[in-house]
Amino acid sequence: MFRIRRVFDDSSPVNREAVSQVQQILRDQFPQLAKYDVDKIPELLINPLKHKFRSIVYVAEDPHGAIKGFALVSHDAQLKFCYLDYISAAKNITGGGIGGALYEHIREEALTLGVYGIFFECLPDDPQLCKDPETLKQNRARLRFYEGYQAYPIVGSAYETPVKPEDDNPPYLVFDALGQQQPLTAPAAQEIVRAILERRYGHLCPKEYIEQVVASFVDEPIRLREPRYLKALPPEKLHPVTGRLTRIALAVNDRHDIHHVRERGYVESPVRIRSILKELDKLSIFEKVKVENYPEKHIRAVHCPGYINYFKRMCQTLEPGKSVYPYVFPLRNAARPPKEMAVRAGYYCIDTFTPLNQNAWNAAKRAVDCALTCADQLLEGMKLAYALVRPPGHHAEYSAFGGFCYFNSAAVAANYLSRYGRVAILDIYYHHGNGQQTIFYRRSDVLTVSLHGHPRFAYPYFCGFDDEVGEAEGVGYNLNLPLPEQLEPDHYLKALKKALKKIRQYKPVYLILCLGLDTAKGDPTGTWSLVAKDFTLLGQQIGALKLPTLVMQEGGYKNRSIGVNARHFFSGLWDGCFAAGSSKKTVP
Repeated sequence: MFRIRRVFDDSSPVNREAVSQVQQILRDQFPQLAKYDVDKIPELLINPLKHKFRSIVYVAEDPHGAIKGFALVSHDAQLKFCYLDYISAAKNITGGGIGGALYEHIREEALTLGVYGIFFECLPDDPQLCKDPETLKQNRARLRFYEGYQAYPIVGSAYETPVKPEDDNPPYLVFDALGQQQPLTAPAAQEIVRAILERRYGHLCPKEYIEQVVASFVDEPIRLREPRYLKALPPEKLHPVTGRLTRIALAVNDRHDIHHVRERGYVESPVRIRSILKELDKLSIFEKVKVENYPEKHIRAVHCPGYINYFKRMCQTLEPGKSVYPYVFPLRNAARPPKEMAVRAGYYCIDTFTPLNQNAWNAAKRAVDCALTCADQLLEGMKLAYALVRPPGHHAEYSAFGGFCYFNSAAVAANYLSRYGRVAILDIYYHHGNGQQTIFYRRSDVLTVSLHGHPRFAYPYFCGFDDEVGEAEGVGYNLNLPLPEQLEPDHYLKALKKALKKIRQYKPVYLILCLGLDTAKGDPTGTWSLVAKDFTLLGQQIGALKLPTLVMQEGGYKNRSIGVNARHFFSGLWDGCFAAGSSKKTVP
């Protein structure tokens, strides 16, 4: 059992170990490689300018972090091509679909980059070029494998000409067009081949040899070899590029409606989710994913054990349809919680309008499952993921619930992702993101940024000021942008620009967006006036960060417009993320 995960750098212990195992696989499986080529792998990930390529690494890892295989791809955005440097299983591992799973992920990744396709070398299956029968057999098996992906050697060129006449086994240059119909022209091929030979083999290939090979790519368009091993394979047996990474993974809390508080004036209702889904169904950019179950340890990593235990026990003891609201709070003595469970609610709550009931735990736990499901989608290479959940979570602090929030799903996901790289949380709710601020206030590996109504008039009132910047290691890693009670959309977008600048400076690997649609005109809990077109601009600017982004649904209570605003936001987010990407995008 394994999963495919994108490794962006070696800044975290988990990634350092993964890269170290990748290097060991290179030593084991490619013993002819120079020590320098193995040692430079970490630098390839963090310093693309030096090596003139942006390197992309995917690993196949088991639940214990053991790397079963990897693929390394070089991307040139200017020349619009990807080059597959290495793809290999670990030593003594055969079968199991590792190679196929890695290559399929690489193809999906390449499609999002708007390239002509993937180029790579394969040793020849021609007895005239490969003298050893056993090696020839292996070469044929490898080329047969790639034919299943409609990747074929380029013919009519001198690429497989040996550098030295006595050399055996010179490689073919294989091209995978990723199912696209755009032809590869001779001028484009010449530039690409020159880049491959000069950057990868400049120390081995004389200049005259490179010029000879480059000049041989004259066919217009470039021709590929006809299928040799899978001639009669029907289309359904081939491996198409699905474009999955250009969609938004959608995890919906399938248990949200069990938490239906029917008291008058309670605006956090199930109709919110239905209204959003109805509008999202009009787009073709979403892919629903199965929500997985995750252990409580992920919640306990960001919330107080005493609060978690109380919340779970209290929900289990309440009768169906009965709600308990906090009404007594420990202003003077917070060290001794009262014995009576209902009274103790105020010990863990920050307001009087967030109820506890029989299903609050189950709904809130499932919201966390949605968040973690989306986090795993990002780890596996998805660019965008959306956890459409209720109850919301961003007001839930380390040891307190409130504001309709019980577990801070965004914080749980951020903590989970922080093992693999730095995380930024951007909160664009009308109310301050006090939950994640308090949880990460002393940490530097998670940046928290919040745009919100000034606490002098907006819930939760006692935090969200601009002088709250973090403590200890967290100093400088919390940014609050409190805004006036009445403001124009342009003012809001100006504040967003400041928030995005802070995020860019931080250089996170992952972004978590707390999406509050209560900034909309007419929302019963807010005073601002954003309309559909403003949400489009909002999404575009956030998507332009081009970070793997998990969107957590938080507030938004005007049910007549919440769905339309969500649709416009995600259209903008998708457009901003993929505007300069794939040539085969799914159109909203």
